[in-house]
Amino acid sequence: MLALLLFALLAVRSHALIVHVPESPVVSQFGMDTVLNCSFSGVSKFNLSDLSVFWQLSDTKRTVHNYWQSRDQLTDQDERFSNRTSLFPGQLKFGNASLLLKNVRVADEGSYSCFVRVEAYSSGAMLMQVAAPFSKPLVTWGSESHLKPGDVVALTCVAYGGYPEAEVLWQDGAGQNLTDNVTVSQVANEEGLFSVKSVLTVILEPDSTYNCILTNPLLGDEAQASVTITGQNPVFPPVALWVTVGLAVCLLGLLIALAVVCRRKIQESCEEMRAEEEAKELEEAKELEEAKSAATPLKS
Repeated sequence: MLALLLFALLAVRSHALIVHVPESPVVSQFGMDTVLNCSFSGVSKFNLSDLSVFWQLSDTKRTVHNYWQSRDQLTDQDERFSNRTSLFPGQLKFGNASLLLKNVRVADEGSYSCFVRVEAYSSGAMLMQVAAPFSKPLVTWGSESHLKPGDVVALTCVAYGGYPEAEVLWQDGAGQNLTDNVTVSQVANEEGLFSVKSVLTVILEPDSTYNCILTNPLLGDEAQASVTITGQNPVFPPVALWVTVGLAVCLLGLLIALAVVCRRKIQESCEEMRAEEEAKELEEAKELEEAKSAATPLKS
């Protein structure tokens, strides 16, 4: 920090030296190495011993990387950048003062200033944004096993390890956006990466398809998960119910037929028994008549 102040006080501002940095934000991927481009022009010949390059955070003025007297000067470097930064020494004489930042973290996001001095000095600032792709989303729902049209179902879409916060969109099978009854929560872990959870509450329709689409606003990539829930229509009973009803009807028919047959058999048996009793009674009456005739004496 002190070196930078001395550098600013001793330098003579000149329009001959111009520092060039990207105008658009630089998007760096989490966990990867990135290069913050900075170049300078307006000086033709110079000795590296006359060149000073200072990289710092624009808002806090903390030192990211310093170079002068032909070597790195890292005494005042912010500790979070320790062993993670370097210039391109072989490119300095060609006006390349770019910074290599290794293993990018979410905390690295911010504005970086590049100061260059060769007798005169100039500077430029750029914005670095960090991005991390989310995992493939997963859609789940409750443990209900017998869903039917009209039931209220909560669909949950989850994804992990992304940055910045995701944009979440629900669509039906026809591609229509579903915006009602949707909640989204996003929580960062210790590394600053987000876990996203979105819940869609719907009234189930037969054979319904739902799509959860996650978009990373910096990377522009989309990840999608779909689910189709088949609910039985109450107007048309399921096959198992038809089978049960059919078996019940058949059984009832068999019972009725059996009852008819049994009744007929019983009637026939009763008629046979009645006929046998009548025949027996006639036989007994005949025998009794004969016995009476035999017992009566003949008249002379």
